[in-house]
Amino acid sequence: MARETIFQGRVVDLGLETVTLPNGKEVTLEVIRHPGAAAVVPLHDDGTVTLIHQYRHAGGGMHYEIPAGLLEPGETPQHSAARELAEEVQLQGEHYRHLITLHTTPGFTSEQIHIYAATGLSAAEGQPDDDEVITVVRLPGAEALRMVRDGEITDAKTVCGLLMALGYSAAGGT
Repeated sequence: MARETIFQGRVVDLGLETVTLPNGKEVTLEVIRHPGAAAVVPLHDDGTVTLIHQYRHAGGGMHYEIPAGLLEPGETPQHSAARELAEEVQLQGEHYRHLITLHTTPGFTSEQIHIYAATGLSAAEGQPDDDEVITVVRLPGAEALRMVRDGEITDAKTVCGLLMALGYSAAGGT
């Protein structure tokens, strides 16, 4: 594979990659290389979940999301999820359960997000990053699932994390 880097930033590395497809055809593809990320669904003992309401410029405004962030070099996904939980919503979990690892958009990026559920929650010290505008929101799990069903939550990692952690059938599916 040949790669020509077009842009390399803090989060993404955009390049043109010349590859041979499984059918033998050679093509040049635009590919974003990404370090990966981790996310966490904070599940409280009373059936509530903690989300963030975060400004996302590229997404056109405010979005409800589960806490998430980039993997730091050498950091495990679970450690990243725990770090983001503390930074974004000032919580720590006693137990972490891996729910799923997603390829966000495999047509053009290598990004994977490792999603966890955290239980046994307690207060922790942490501070959002300087480029994050976040409001912390705690609501019943059933309300979060209703928001998914009604299109109020559209962030893919959050939709998937909530459905995996709280149950698809409770969201109105089968």
